[in-house]
Amino acid sequence: MSEKFTRREFLQSACISVGALATTAGATNVFAGELPKGNENGLPSVDVLIIGSGGAGLRAATAVRKQYPNSTVVVATKMMPSRNATCMAEGGINGVTDFSNGDSFKLHAYDTVKGAAYLADQDAVVKFCEAAGAVIHELDYNGMLFSRKDNGDVAFRFMGGASKKRCNYAADKTGHVLMHACLDDAITAGVKFLMDHELLEIGLEDGKVEGVVLRNIQDGQIYPVLCKSLVIATGGYTRIFYNRTSVPFIATGDGIAAALKVGLGFEDPEMLQFHPTGVQNGGTLITEAARGEGGYLLNNKGERFMKNYHEKMELAPRDVVARAIETEIREGRGFGEGMSAYVLCDVRHLGKDTIMKKLPKIRHTAMLFQDIDLIEQPVPIRPTAHYSMGGIEVAKFDDMSTKIPGIYVGGEASCVSIHGANRLGGNSLTDAVVTGDLAGKGAGAYAQNAKFASGKKTSELAKMWQDKFKAIATGEGGVNDMYALREELGKNNWDLMGIFRTGAKLDQLSKNLEAIQAKYDTLKVPNQNPVMNTAFTDYVELGNLILLSRAACLAAQNRLESRGAHTREDYPKRDDVNFLKHSIVTLKDGKLELSYKDVVTGIFSLDGKKPE
Repeated sequence: MSEKFTRREFLQSACISVGALATTAGATNVFAGELPKGNENGLPSVDVLIIGSGGAGLRAATAVRKQYPNSTVVVATKMMPSRNATCMAEGGINGVTDFSNGDSFKLHAYDTVKGAAYLADQDAVVKFCEAAGAVIHELDYNGMLFSRKDNGDVAFRFMGGASKKRCNYAADKTGHVLMHACLDDAITAGVKFLMDHELLEIGLEDGKVEGVVLRNIQDGQIYPVLCKSLVIATGGYTRIFYNRTSVPFIATGDGIAAALKVGLGFEDPEMLQFHPTGVQNGGTLITEAARGEGGYLLNNKGERFMKNYHEKMELAPRDVVARAIETEIREGRGFGEGMSAYVLCDVRHLGKDTIMKKLPKIRHTAMLFQDIDLIEQPVPIRPTAHYSMGGIEVAKFDDMSTKIPGIYVGGEASCVSIHGANRLGGNSLTDAVVTGDLAGKGAGAYAQNAKFASGKKTSELAKMWQDKFKAIATGEGGVNDMYALREELGKNNWDLMGIFRTGAKLDQLSKNLEAIQAKYDTLKVPNQNPVMNTAFTDYVELGNLILLSRAACLAAQNRLESRGAHTREDYPKRDDVNFLKHSIVTLKDGKLELSYKDVVTGIFSLDGKKPE
């Protein structure tokens, strides 16, 4: 693809409208702008539909086109593909490519399982780590602009919880560079995009996927789109901590909420990761690359306090570092007070050349949000809600299929479970590209033998949402009611289900969430115009965030132990006897229900010993 490829060219060449998905029966190719009806009702239809245009969604779409070039593949996305959470995972991507230092796929798997506090399924982790090394070589071959060592090999660094250097990086802009490499690959493969479309609901026929209901944010149209197979790659849900999170505004768990509504399990929803280093103002990320390159964390006494918490100091697993920072603040060794309290991240000793070459992005972030130049001053930081270990329950790692035929899932929206109770730094981008690719191949294979359904159920759901828009978007109600409620949700989740949890706090949160749900149910959107009605978009997203908050709270209330990112001060020890199992939350008749399934153990013992 040309280096001069512009946004305008992307919109003109790679983006389509839903009208192109339901034209004359004689048409044969979406890439000529038209598709066959695909069904008796002439509804918009596509062989494989991907929801979400982050790393996982792009990899899934590309995998289908490369393996099944005659399949029609469309990615529906709420925004430009270059504005997603993948772009915010900047520290690097884990994968063993150099075995000369004693590293191995098995050691990567061990670090992952141990870092996950043994809640990860070991069979999936072993396969994941074996695939990780290969995917680095694939990305490099495809033209991803990695940083380089003197001999020309891809450069790698330490990340928290790793026993060897295996985090391959592109300065501290890895996610941004990776996303553009995946987008280039997808466009070259002929993937088409539905821009500014949000997922409202999934339709099933005879227990199989039938299609989805989409809303065009630009013009407000709500319509059914049929598909033979569906890939959900909508990312995580840490926007439930609306007031302090590193993720983009779009990370509202739309795909997980839709999956819950059709009966799929929401696995380990209580496992939410707090990245140790978000900027003081708002929580935007100071990536782990800062500590990976040798940055220090300092309290108000000027001490590198991590020496008191873990032998690896700043390179301890993320849950350990986040708790340590909050403990320093709680015990009076931080700076400031309340939500504005912080400690310092100091990289000055690395020198200007290293900062400019390896950490330019976090320097820019510190200047933008804190008006601080990291070359001259340390930056105020505090933990920030960052990543969802929980997600849609996956039936099989090999194709990322779910219990509903035709529905596949990849990336942060999924839980297979690779990350367990705590994800290691550098494993998120690997997750996106590995599981996204597997989901695409699985969905593509399924579509080869599937037929379009009638579309009756999905059409009914679309009509329901059209009526709902008219009932909700009345032009009445307080202009700020919805946004005040969103802030209330974020504050309640942070205060009562944050880094440190107790039964009393979670019980209070459960009651508060019921009250928030009741307020939400009475909301009206003060804008009747369907065109670019972003208030209605916010309304839909807030409903999803409330649902997912309730699911996370339910699972957290009943996990009577501390494990990884889930820290219960009233149950401070890990309990493998009673809780070496996954929480599964389902939605039945409008009520959330909790069940459990066993963790898959394997070659790694629970005592923390390294494998031979």
